[in-house]
Amino acid sequence: MRKRIFEIMQISKKDDAPSMAFDIVLVLVIFTNITAMFLQTFSSMSAYHDIFKVIEYVTVGIFSVEYILRIATADFLYPEKTKAKAALRFLFSFDGIVDLLTIIPAFFLTGFIAFRMLRVVRILHLFRINSQYDSFNVIKNVLWSKRNQIFSSVFIIIILMLAASLGIYSVEHEAQPGVFENAFSGIWWSVSAMLTVGYGDIYPITVVGQIMAILIAFLGVGVVAIPTGIISAGFVEQYQKEASADITHTDIDKVGEILVTPDSALLGLTVAEMKNLYDVNVYVIIRQELTVLATDNIKLTEGDIVIINSDKLVKKKKRK
Repeated sequence: MRKRIFEIMQISKKDDAPSMAFDIVLVLVIFTNITAMFLQTFSSMSAYHDIFKVIEYVTVGIFSVEYILRIATADFLYPEKTKAKAALRFLFSFDGIVDLLTIIPAFFLTGFIAFRMLRVVRILHLFRINSQYDSFNVIKNVLWSKRNQIFSSVFIIIILMLAASLGIYSVEHEAQPGVFENAFSGIWWSVSAMLTVGYGDIYPITVVGQIMAILIAFLGVGVVAIPTGIISAGFVEQYQKEASADITHTDIDKVGEILVTPDSALLGLTVAEMKNLYDVNVYVIIRQELTVLATDNIKLTEGDIVIINSDKLVKKKKRK
């Protein structure tokens, strides 16, 4: 029974109706919970606050049951671990922490502000919905594969931000002691300037400060674009990998090899001539102990093994 419960709570398959129903119900519960949380903030709907609280407690109760069941079936998620270690692994995983943080605030809604702020974490439940789709997995893979480059670029931005804040503080503090009161005021300004937001609540009035602001604004446009370029390149690489994998798997039945014998019609032909005569794609040529890239001007010699790709190979296999 525990294994069946685990299968139902995992990503659903089209042929598993209970699992698909569980996913649909979970999505509806998540959206209902978040909607009730949003509607509670409207003073015009204060008459319905009691209803919203009931909805909140019911949905949190469902989250609690799901949380307990996931702990009880964690050994199926981590089969290489014992039940106790698997449960601990889930408790400290991303899903386990998010589940716990979405349940705690329901019991401390009138407590410390930290507990009330945890209600916002419930929105992270939406990640569970999106995690079932390949597009979300692509994003995760890209961010993870490019984590070092992203970290380096963010580190550069932080250094420039601190340098800009200290610089503008040194220049503007005497002219605007109330505005640039300390280095933190400079950080707020440097962030808004480097990210090209420009709120206008803090700005330099001295000539040196304005020149510095111009330089920082231009610098910010270039520096802040670095993480975007890294992530974009990561997406291109990821989709190219997936496309290559798809081609490899879908064309495997169409790949074959031909031995060039002394009486073969291929002997003496170039790769380009072979492609045109027999309507095939030539990948590589294995010549003795060498693997030769099949460029169009390569001539086929006796003993060559030609690796080709053609739909005709599939037709021959079907006839056999």
